[in-house]
Amino acid sequence: MLQYPQIDPVAISLGPVQIHWYGLMYVVGLAAAWWLGRRRAHRLGLSHDDIGDLIFYGALGIILGGRLGYALFYGFEQLLANPLWLFRIWDGGMSFHGGLAGVLIAALLFARKKRLAFFQLTDFIAPLVPIGLGAGRLGNFINHELPGRVSEVPWAMVFPPMMGLGPEPRHPSALYEFALEGVVLFGVLWWLSSQPRRRGTISGLFLLLYGAFRFAVEFVRLPDPQLGFIAFGWLTMGQLLTLPMLIAGLALVIWARRQPVDDAKAAVAS
Repeated sequence: MLQYPQIDPVAISLGPVQIHWYGLMYVVGLAAAWWLGRRRAHRLGLSHDDIGDLIFYGALGIILGGRLGYALFYGFEQLLANPLWLFRIWDGGMSFHGGLAGVLIAALLFARKKRLAFFQLTDFIAPLVPIGLGAGRLGNFINHELPGRVSEVPWAMVFPPMMGLGPEPRHPSALYEFALEGVVLFGVLWWLSSQPRRRGTISGLFLLLYGAFRFAVEFVRLPDPQLGFIAFGWLTMGQLLTLPMLIAGLALVIWARRQPVDDAKAAVAS
């Protein structure tokens, strides 16, 4: 049994201004995507300035889509009772699935602007995302969020009383997601995308692998307290939202088998 490390969620305090680790993780994720994107910008015939614009588009998609998605999927009743609650981003958090929708919309707009095929661009973006996902899960862990269910595994962790939980050891589910959604997903996608692939393959694998990881971890993660289990006594909102990702990912991988290979020269010429 492990003890939850005592980490202050506030990284920096400057008088009344507090900077939380969770917020800094967004900076880490965007900075990593910017740096990695610059290394491969030539594949799409993009400049380093274009990558900066792409990250800006993506950041807007993450923030707007993530917050709106959380409000719709996890706090709809609260949103109806007080629409201004939507703008209280410190109260309730963000939704990955909403953020994903926001990024896809941003990618569509950017692809049109640069005259790129949509899946050509999403294949480029997909390997840039997992570091941000992993950093976000570390932020959740430090911010006393996403506790797991009670467990007797040797690495089960006793969470602090401030989380409103009992003294029973629990799965450190946020760390599972950090390892799977961050480390493993990045390693697989970055390695596979190092060589030319058929258009849509990397995007489909992102949806498929993330969906599988998220669906699995939900079995050891506490469901959102305001929602509980959605169906059958075990299906959570996270799993319900992830099912379409699994289906879309599988369909995209199958569809990609008939698409052209996107190598650097073809990408520049398209």
